Amino acid sequence: MLFYLCGAIEYSPDHGKAWRSNITSFLNQLGHDVYDPALDEQKDLTDEEMRNFRSWKTTDLPRFQRTVRKIIQYDLDWVEEKCDAIVALWDDYAAMGAGSQGELTVAYRRGIPVYLVTAMPRERISGWILGCAHKIFGSFDELRTYLAQPRSRRFEPVAELETA
Repeated sequence: MLFYLCGAIEYSPDHGKAWRSNITSFLNQLGHDVYDPALDEQKDLTDEEMRNFRSWKTTDLPRFQRTVRKIIQYDLDWVEEKCDAIVALWDDYAAMGAGSQGELTVAYRRGIPVYLVTAMPRERISGWILGCAHKIFGSFDELRTYLAQPRSRRFEPVAELETA
């Protein structure tokens, strides 16, 4: 199975790297592959785009938009065409951005299981996000326990929202 790791990058203090590293090790131990968009910063950007696109947000909006659209296309292609499941961390940083919402929506539309990890009270989470999740966990420990179960139970399609 190939897991896509979804969550805040732009607004997260560590660009979402710590939790992704931790869960990647666990998933690899279970024999799964992982795509971590926080590690793949180059994507299909040119070296100039990589160096400058963040500054273009305030200095050259059309150029910034063209570059960000390449990132959007690249990440959504991973979700639509390559991944088997998504692990998503939903926190205040994810709620500030929009990429995670887009990725979870595409996954929902494609029937790709979304395992949402959040410590946030449900009333603070968008109904849209809750609707895209196949299973919700209050911590990564809960997710690990669930994913360590036999395969036959792990990846069954879930018709309605479940909670751990």
